[in-house]
Amino acid sequence: MAPARALPEVQSPSNLEATQVPRCSVDRAISVAADLKARVTVTQPYLPPLAEFLPYLEKIWETKWLTNNGPFHAQLEAELCDYLGVRHISLFANGTIALITALQALRITGEVITTPYSFVATAHALLWNGNQPVFADIDPVTLNLDPDKIEAAITPRTTAILPVHCYGRPCELERIEATAAIHGLKIIYDGAHAFGVRRPRGSILNHGDLSVLSFHATKVFTTFEGGAIVSHDATMKQRIDYLKNFGFADETTVVAPGINGKLNEVGAAFGLLQLRHMEKVFASRAAIDARYRQAFEIVPGIACLPAPLDYTPNYSYFAVMVRPEYPLSRDELYRRLRANGIHARRYFYPLITEFPMYRKLPSAGRQNLPVAMRISGEISVCLFIRLFRRANRARSSHLW
Repeated sequence: MAPARALPEVQSPSNLEATQVPRCSVDRAISVAADLKARVTVTQPYLPPLAEFLPYLEKIWETKWLTNNGPFHAQLEAELCDYLGVRHISLFANGTIALITALQALRITGEVITTPYSFVATAHALLWNGNQPVFADIDPVTLNLDPDKIEAAITPRTTAILPVHCYGRPCELERIEATAAIHGLKIIYDGAHAFGVRRPRGSILNHGDLSVLSFHATKVFTTFEGGAIVSHDATMKQRIDYLKNFGFADETTVVAPGINGKLNEVGAAFGLLQLRHMEKVFASRAAIDARYRQAFEIVPGIACLPAPLDYTPNYSYFAVMVRPEYPLSRDELYRRLRANGIHARRYFYPLITEFPMYRKLPSAGRQNLPVAMRISGEISVCLFIRLFRRANRARSSHLW
């Protein structure tokens, strides 16, 4: 009989630290953490008190229900419908999968008119779905798709319009929808920045055939990673829910080639807690927005985007334009801010049409997008949430 194999020695926590985590790794982690704490970033997620989140985690540990449309998932969908003022919402693991699924849900084919001035996921979703993006220029004030340019870009192969509510600023909804109605086109609004944005008659998410949200950690409302599709009737919600769960209609029936797009229970629980704090989050961001506007009034060559007049904003981003009369170029200012620990973003730069998978498309030519090209060269998105700290105010104020 072979001798019994000796069990490995069980190490104490102190031994584990000494033998399994090299000192250099610990030092590096401390250094990275200190560096992150010192940075002033474009935005920062609001984290409620940890003690408030623990009961949610305890419930998950008790039920052992981690994903697959658990109780927190169902509760968050219901509460988001009430909070946002929409009929139906389907939660997703992230906004990009939600956008891809929205295109599938509406069976979009052929050409889709969209903006070059967005995060690249907007156009990537079209390629993943086998659609051809057709880029149209943007309005110089709203920075959203110019309705006149949409009209000019329609061809017999056009099947849909994919506008983006840039920085949460509403598109020209009525004009876009009138154009779509005339030409028989579907509309999917990319509302990644638009959580909670309302006009006097209600949420802007109630427009179009579908609206897509992102709940990424950089957004005003977050589930760590996450997203959602807003739909207007129960039949469409059911189709979306089938698609995000591999196409399963029940345990043994698959009705469509779906994907795994489900949000897990931890993310859903965090979203429920976030909702309890949203009014505080919006109020804090509004105060920072007002402070920026007041400060930049006296800085020649720095122009803020127009203040909202006909809608309730969510203050998701604060973008400024660097005009020629400012003593530094946009990129020089960007580098100076970063050198001082202020991590502003050139957002959106470069344009989507500058990336190799898009630049050869007929609609991607620079001559076709003069406004977007100019805006992309002037915009510098400022630091945001952390500006309320006195030390960070002092650090940033002398740079302008």
